[in-house]
Amino acid sequence: MSATVLAARGIEVRFGGVRALRGVDLEVRPGQIVGLIGPNGAGKTTFVDAVTGFVPSTGSVAIDGHEVSHQRPHARVRAGLSRTWQGVELFDDLTVAENLAVAARRLSLRSTVRDMTGRRSGDMSAIHDTLQDVGISELAEAFPTELSEGQRKLVGIARSFAARPKILCLDEPAAGLDTTESAHLGTQLRRLGDQGTPMLLIDHDISFVFGTCDHVVVLEFGQVIASGEPKVVRSDPRVIAAYLGQDAAPDDEKDQT
Repeated sequence: MSATVLAARGIEVRFGGVRALRGVDLEVRPGQIVGLIGPNGAGKTTFVDAVTGFVPSTGSVAIDGHEVSHQRPHARVRAGLSRTWQGVELFDDLTVAENLAVAARRLSLRSTVRDMTGRRSGDMSAIHDTLQDVGISELAEAFPTELSEGQRKLVGIARSFAARPKILCLDEPAAGLDTTESAHLGTQLRRLGDQGTPMLLIDHDISFVFGTCDHVVVLEFGQVIASGEPKVVRSDPRVIAAYLGQDAAPDDEKDQT
């Protein structure tokens, strides 16, 4: 495996005459959770869309050392890049385990023969392993309509994790969650990261991001203004001015203003 699982270099995105991203560099290493934060309109989701191939961009994107910049989204998935979306859309008429099975299934002659002969026990065993990894094995036979919003978020993450990606991009996974649900989600993500699954995490909940991530990158107007460990980024004057506000500054810095 490459020392860098996701390497994005010089990512630029234009919408007409607007430069939504301006030469953004970002990398995620094995087992690392990297947070991407910034004000509304800073370009966070646009960056994930560019890396995953959903918007045209320039620059370089490599997964585990393999260039994928010119590949379509499905090819990037096959290369090991998976993502979640801000809205969790589940199949309400399928159980949680069946939702994961649909996401994990890759069409091939072998899978078609296996479906026709009913030999899927190995697949379902892997699904239950994924549910256990994410900490929701007790929800395997539940239907999405029976779940809380926090549980639905975890199912969405488990669904993206079911194909065992090399890196997982999470777009606002804590949106809509209360404090308890957000803390539980952060614990589960941290555990997955410690077990070796690298992630790129976007969220507006600063406590959630700083409490979960190893490294944080801050965007403003489509360009990086700070990058480093959470405690370093949190005290960066540029980040405080652009995003966090003076109330987020350490007490010793407030005393100097």
